Amino acid sequence: MKLQKNVAISEAGLLFNPVTGESFSVNPIGIEILNLIRDEKSQDQISLAILDKYSTDKATFEKDYTDFIGILEHHNLLERNEKTNA
Repeated sequence: MKLQKNVAISEAGLLFNPVTGESFSVNPIGIEILNLIRDEKSQDQISLAILDKYSTDKATFEKDYTDFIGILEHHNLLERNEKTNA
């Protein structure tokens, strides 16, 4: 999975899709996840990075990650590819 190429992310957590004109805000962990997606990390690699840095359990992270990815997909901010898992 990849972030759409035209989607801009600010350091403050603002996502902007110039195709639709929509903008979204995400929290600092969301920014980290988006940057890991942009670096083409797999879901397992993203999970390890977040679980290593923050005090949460794997089940909670996986649920939150799935919800976050679902929102990104719903707003057409992601493109799927076969190189990464998830």
